[in-house]
Amino acid sequence: MELVSGETIDELLQAQTHIWNHTFHIIKSMSLRYALQLGIPDVINSHGKPMTLSELVAALPVHPTKTHHLYRLMRLLVHLGFFAMQKVADNHFQEGYLLTPVSLLLLQDNPSISRPFVALVLDPILIETNNCMSTWFQNDDPNPFVTVFGEPIWEHASHEASVNHLINRTMASDSFLIGRAVLVKCKGVFQGLNSLVDVAGGTGNMAKAIVDAFPDLKCTVLDLPHVVADLQGSKNLNFLGGDMFKAVPPADAILLKWTLHDWRDEECVKILKNCKEALVTRNDKQGGKVIIIDMVVGDQDDDDKFTETKLLFDIEGMSCLVGKQRNEKEWANLFFSAGFSKYKINPVLGPRALIEVYP
Repeated sequence: MELVSGETIDELLQAQTHIWNHTFHIIKSMSLRYALQLGIPDVINSHGKPMTLSELVAALPVHPTKTHHLYRLMRLLVHLGFFAMQKVADNHFQEGYLLTPVSLLLLQDNPSISRPFVALVLDPILIETNNCMSTWFQNDDPNPFVTVFGEPIWEHASHEASVNHLINRTMASDSFLIGRAVLVKCKGVFQGLNSLVDVAGGTGNMAKAIVDAFPDLKCTVLDLPHVVADLQGSKNLNFLGGDMFKAVPPADAILLKWTLHDWRDEECVKILKNCKEALVTRNDKQGGKVIIIDMVVGDQDDDDKFTETKLLFDIEGMSCLVGKQRNEKEWANLFFSAGFSKYKINPVLGPRALIEVYP
């Protein structure tokens, strides 16, 4: 059968376009990186109204000879939804650039900024790790990061301050946003609790959001000693250096935000068993619960965008971690293997879900 014919040519041209667009996906990522490196979102925000191309060039560290090239970059970023166009008030023949809800998350002074996440994923360290993926498939290393750097990412971060800073900033910025989302979407999961341990809680932004909403709740952030060494607590929030694989402090509830997907099944079961042992029997004679914020792959209610996000996260995690993004059956297997009796999944946090797990 002839591959290229009058009957197949349109289908083949569509297929070629599909291949091109996915091959050029990295251009989307790098264009976003260029915009952040040049400071474009903050400059447009400071302008306070639609900003013309000439105004943008004048305000950025861009050489005047690159004006048309900046226009080409902005044309793509507008198409991708990072910026919008609007007529300028005093000149209806001219258009200016505006921020969108997406670019609001990229502002430097926004506490829930996504800039650290972009910086981490597009850092040369992780780019180099991804470049080594095909080599890793042919050896027995636990992940490509180990193939490149000879040690796991967490050990690398413990003695490389820049990597540790990137990871901590990323987790902190995400915790600020998801902490508030949880309190809007499912605040009731924390009601009635007297104590909470945020396991692998990093710099504590998630815990701070919770204790601000529940000032009578005593919260402990547990993380590795080098992560919490210089962090100061408050009246109802304290930081504890430790190892979740060894022990978790006792509490009414244990929180695991975006943690278990980092680890293999056997390691997750160990963490969950430690969490179960830490749960105290409350006044109502019931045991506490473990609260998990993570992705559940294959949710029937997912739209294509959420499905793609979960699958991309899974491959990115494969490059530098030993865990995976799990479907409901895989999550249930972890819970029951750790001795828990039931769970409830609340898919209300975008591509992530809040999962309550009970002894």
